[in-house]
Amino acid sequence: MQTDIDPRNLIGRKAFDAKGTKIGTIDEVYLDDATGVPEWAAIRTGLFSRDAFVPLEPSELIDGALQVPFDRALIKDAPDFGVGRHLSPEQELQLYHHYGLDIAPSSTLPDHDFGKLAGTEEA
Repeated sequence: MQTDIDPRNLIGRKAFDAKGTKIGTIDEVYLDDATGVPEWAAIRTGLFSRDAFVPLEPSELIDGALQVPFDRALIKDAPDFGVGRHLSPEQELQLYHHYGLDIAPSSTLPDHDFGKLAGTEEA
């Protein structure tokens, strides 16, 4: 998913499954705690239905709509954690397993060697 998209601009957009079938409308967007990058979308699946969480990666924004690379039935069967609350790491892990995404994206920054430690200069 494009990381330069303002998550507020996703709310209200239509979402479609892998076959192009409409799933519903994006209700909320959840950001990664460590990076602030949009990670999950809650999609309202019908007038009296609940919201279903879908991963924004590997989803794509195509022609103003979210294309989710999963079948509608799988999306509707996703664990229901309710919306408007923070997703815990355990809940995120359940969602990743549900979608067959065994490893959650790393929320830690890569380890870099920024040079020598101050005070350890060689003579």
